[in-house]
Amino acid sequence: MKEVIVATKNDGKIREFRAILKKYGIRCKSLHDIELQNIVIEETGKTFRENALIKAQTISDRLQIPVLADDSGLVVDYLNGKPGVRSARYAGKKATDEENNAKLLNELKDVPLKKRTARFVCAIAFVIPGQAPLFAEGVCEGTIATEPKGTDGFGYDPLFIPHGYDETMARLGDEVKNNISHRYHALKQLENILKKINA
Repeated sequence: MKEVIVATKNDGKIREFRAILKKYGIRCKSLHDIELQNIVIEETGKTFRENALIKAQTISDRLQIPVLADDSGLVVDYLNGKPGVRSARYAGKKATDEENNAKLLNELKDVPLKKRTARFVCAIAFVIPGQAPLFAEGVCEGTIATEPKGTDGFGYDPLFIPHGYDETMARLGDEVKNNISHRYHALKQLENILKKINA
């Protein structure tokens, strides 16, 4: 596999996919790079895995090509798993990263650091026409900071301090992030699955 379509228009996600998959000699194209008109993908799944499959299956069925899709988000223990599958639209359907972060901080106001445990979760679905879908999942454990710090990354990166680090994901830089992130671990799992299939 030399090239794959990643079913996203999220520039932050595609940068991470390209950086990680480049290590394996795989080129990525995003939905920005292909002709695809009049298609609406409703993420109606109740889990990250269900939403990833919806995205990959929809695009693959339309184009009849292999498609990789992920659905990922932040799971906060104190909030009983929120924002979860609604991570990108936590503060509203068209919320910005800053608005989502502000809502999260408000909901964790006065909550001590030891109770602010959380994890980034990434579920990947890989759909190849005529074959059963493949799934992989990755997790990055951490803690939610009391204020945003850092300008790298996207989403909740300015608030997420990975276990083993003192800085938020947005301060660690791409090289570190792309070797510890939930997306990295999911792609590693997918790689191992593909190796077994192609063995």
